[in-house]
Amino acid sequence: MIKKLLKNIILNPKKLFLIDGFGAFLSAFLLGVVLVKFESTIGIPPSSLYFLTVFPLIFTMYDFYCYRKNHNNLRCFLKGIAVVNLLYCCLSIGVAFLHRKTITNLGWIYIIVEVFIITILSNFELKVAKQLTKKTNKKLEP
Repeated sequence: MIKKLLKNIILNPKKLFLIDGFGAFLSAFLLGVVLVKFESTIGIPPSSLYFLTVFPLIFTMYDFYCYRKNHNNLRCFLKGIAVVNLLYCCLSIGVAFLHRKTITNLGWIYIIVEVFIITILSNFELKVAKQLTKKTNKKLEP
């Protein structure tokens, strides 16, 4: 099933930017609106949630830009978003540990689930980028 999905995405890799963009928008909404309202339930102060919100908003703009534009080198853009997604995961975990005295179990669950989903998506983006590299190299061979 994963190979079939990978093959389908390789035929239209720009779809990954849409998936990533909508996911980033959802993260921004959850962090900047929903979790702020439930600060006492989550245990992370609004200032930290707003700080984390900035990154998914930037990723959303990047993803939709990449989706709309015709690029000859999609693999670089896929690698780029995959790497910054993984760095964002590290930042999220760091913020959670910074508030380890106040963060609740529900707060940890949110952070862990978000990191898990983003890591899977980033891994998939890197695999597609690698496949695109192989596909490009085959075209260049005499």
